This record gives sequence, C-alpha cells and structure tokens, in this order.
Amino acid sequence: MTITLVLVIAMAVLFSCGVYLLLERSLTRMLLGFLLLGNSINLLLLIMSGAAGRPPIGKTAEGITDPLPQAFALTAIVITFAVSAFLLALIHRSWKLSRADEVEVDEADAAIGRSRSADHDDDPEADFDPKSPEDADDPHDGAPQPTEEASR
Repeated sequence: MTITLVLVIAMAVLFSCGVYLLLERSLTRMLLGFLLLGNSINLLLLIMSGAAGRPPIGKTAEGITDPLPQAFALTAIVITFAVSAFLLALIHRSWKLSRADEVEVDEADAAIGRSRSADHDDDPEADFDPKSPEDADDPHDGAPQPTEEASR
C-alpha cells in the first residue's frame, strides 16, 4: 500500500467515526465527533494537495509544492479549535445547570414532527398557500405598485 492510500483510509475512518459520534445524544460525544471530523478534513486537505515537492527556496521553480492547501489546513485547525472551545463552554454550562450532558427530546417538537409526517404522507405541497406569509416567494407581492404617473 502506498502512503496516499493509507492516508485516504485513515481519513475515511476518522470521518465515519466522527459522523457516528456527532449523531449521539451526549454532548461530550458530539464534541469528540466534531474533533474527529475536523481532523479528517485537515487530512483530506493535505491528501488533496498532492505529492510532496521541493521547498519554495531553491534554484528552479519546477516541483514546488502549492502552499494553498496547507494554508487551508491551518485555517481549518483554527476554526476547529474555536468551535471546540465553544462546545466545551456549552458542555460545561449544561453540566453546571443540570448535571447531565444528554440532549433531551423536546416533546413539542416531536409532536409537531409526527403531525406533519402524518398530514403530508400523500402530497408534501398540499397545504401550499401563496398568500400566507411563510409560503410567499416575494414579500412585496401584496404591496401596492407605483403607477407611471407617480414615478414622473
């Protein structure tokens, strides 16, 4: 196996484990899943940058590696760190308030989801009303249009 294939397999395993952990109800597992996803994205960026080349300081310009994917990876590391710090603050606050890090099921949201799925099994656009505010494409449809004389 080549180095690139090993990195692709490692990235795929990190990505799948990260997605699995993100789908859990525990905030701590969500944080670990987010960290695994961040690391897999960094690995993906470095894999996509291509084979290693010579450093940019040298005699000729041939074979120099593009530094842009490395800059993207550094940016992704910073963003992952910032979001991880925010998630840690959320976990700490949740633990202080309720002594649990489980995300509870909101019964009102679950009831709305059940009622919508039961109502819309046949036709998802059955209750479309273009005059209702949430279904309107253009918020200015009901507004009076200026006449030609008013614009002169």
